[in-house]
Amino acid sequence: MKNRLEQVKERIKATTAVCQRPLTAVRLVAVSKTMSAEVVKEAIEAGVTDLGENYIQEAKDKINTLAAYPVTWHFIGHLQSNKAKYAVRLFDLIHSVDSLKLAKELDKYARKNDKTQAILIQVNVAKEDSKSGAYIEDTVQLLRDVSRLENISVKGLMTLPPYFNAPEKVRPFFAALRKLRDHIRQQAIPNISMEELSMGMTGDFETAIEEGATLVRIGTAIFGDRR
Repeated sequence: MKNRLEQVKERIKATTAVCQRPLTAVRLVAVSKTMSAEVVKEAIEAGVTDLGENYIQEAKDKINTLAAYPVTWHFIGHLQSNKAKYAVRLFDLIHSVDSLKLAKELDKYARKNDKTQAILIQVNVAKEDSKSGAYIEDTVQLLRDVSRLENISVKGLMTLPPYFNAPEKVRPFFAALRKLRDHIRQQAIPNISMEELSMGMTGDFETAIEEGATLVRIGTAIFGDRR
């Protein structure tokens, strides 16, 4: 695994160099869903600092087991409102907030836990029925509504583009998210930060970095095929 991790890091380094971005501008989120706590521990010891999980129950066991390690935990799966209280307890950054209803639930439990919960707003750039996320044209209003929640801190945007076997076909969706980010920055909405763009996975992360990704979510290239 250490070799695979180093290869991914080298690819990130090479891509940031080509597009003249500082290496520190891109964080690698190792997607550890379905991997055991033992495998995740190995990844941490190999140098992983950020871990992404998709399922609350599975993540809870791992996070508790690995509590001694100073890593950042990201929730990247679809989050139902009734799981908000667990997500607040477990995760440093929630990437997949797609509605005011969910944001309000997170705010409620963050307040109970005396925490400010960092989130990203998930945007369904391609308007795919199979995926969650706000549409581009609805995102600014959603952010204005969420900005009033005292225990929520919006850090940026996330997207899951349509699946293509060719990274170049995904580029327009990444570019659209970056343009939306720039548009939101111009709105200067109080309590809304646009420092993070979570986009890009094993098959297309270099393209995502070229288009401005700050968080790339990579699983297979680090851990191998899912168990």
